[in-house]
Amino acid sequence: MSITVIESQTKSVKIGFEQPFCIIGERINPTGRKKLSLELQNGDYSTVEKDAIEQVKCGAHILDINAGVVFNDNPDPNITEPPLIKKLINIVQSLTDVPICIDSSVPAALEAGLEVANGRPLLNSVTGEEERLEKILPLVKKYNVPVVAISNDDSGISENPEIRFEVAKKIINRAADFGIPKSDILVDPLVMPIGAMATAGEQVFALVKKLKELGVNSTCGASNISFGLPNRHGINSAYLSMAICSGLTSAIMNPTNESEINSIRAADFLMNHDPNGVNWIKKNRTPEQTQNSERAGRRRRRNP
Repeated sequence: MSITVIESQTKSVKIGFEQPFCIIGERINPTGRKKLSLELQNGDYSTVEKDAIEQVKCGAHILDINAGVVFNDNPDPNITEPPLIKKLINIVQSLTDVPICIDSSVPAALEAGLEVANGRPLLNSVTGEEERLEKILPLVKKYNVPVVAISNDDSGISENPEIRFEVAKKIINRAADFGIPKSDILVDPLVMPIGAMATAGEQVFALVKKLKELGVNSTCGASNISFGLPNRHGINSAYLSMAICSGLTSAIMNPTNESEINSIRAADFLMNHDPNGVNWIKKNRTPEQTQNSERAGRRRRRNP
């Protein structure tokens, strides 16, 4: 089975079917966050700093960094994104040593990020569109980094999961032509809102099972599944557990919600990716239970 390796200067994260689930923190992204977008336009990075520290504290293994701000004085992202993503990456790398995911639809911004990123970041993303394949895969090869492969192509996003699977295979095969191994590809099967498409969850579960059979790791924007619904965290938590059991190996998500993080811990335990439940017990045992366990350990040492 493939293992995808993402690295910072000092830390390495392994994504794979026998590894604990990988949490990619999504918060450093101005899309849909008006306050953050305005702050970045004004050169205020305080929210970025706060989000970076908080996400790692809450359990993120990798931090996604997106600089997709629409500047009022210059709406051209080819000009504004490259210097901004460099700035954000340098800020995040000065605060934490977790690996990063460089997230942009602008090829120049992806390369700008690669120029300043430490270690071996994850690149987000390439699609099955011909123009995108020709621009992004050479970057992946040049910098020897893993990449998120989104399963849409020039025909758009298909509602048919079989077509999305074929697009994913197309990207994998084209990457192989560039000498990029499938272990360096994380396929995003594209999560649709279940409120708009009743089979959205079933489609993802079926797709990640097929990807597992191919030996290819996967990721997704986890919160897409619950868009427009009440109690989104409840839906997200159930979805993540079921997707992990189907073969999903990572997700771009908000790690600050405890119910969603705990559902991942439970799934890891149930899938035997948390040997002896060490992480589950550590995170869920009450202080009283911890004290009792420590007392019992001391008694055993005194009375062997």
